[in-house]
Amino acid sequence: MSLKIRLSRGGAKKRPYYRIVVADARSPRDGRFIERIGSFNPLLAKDAAERVVLDLDKAKAWLEKGAQPTDRVARFLDAAGLLKREARSNPKKGEPGQKAQERAKEKADKAAAAEAATAE
Repeated sequence: MSLKIRLSRGGAKKRPYYRIVVADARSPRDGRFIERIGSFNPLLAKDAAERVVLDLDKAKAWLEKGAQPTDRVARFLDAAGLLKREARSNPKKGEPGQKAQERAKEKADKAAAAEAATAE
């Protein structure tokens, strides 16, 4: 049985509230879980103490038993000092897409042509 430490969504529409749970990987996101080990409220300020509440002893015990955290939960565990998560690097993320690059090139070509026409 593969165990995951993941988020289970609750709350109203447009007002999310997540519980940090240990669940079987095959169970649905908001379905059956084994144990609740914390909560996450994304509507609170990032520096609020109640934004992420985590029982570190339970989390450590489940990690020792082989439970795999999802990426978001791994961030929380890393911030708590329980797990080391390597920072990801995606240098192409900030680059515009191919179509946007083509439009920018066309615009630059038109501007250069207009400048050359006014210089004559």
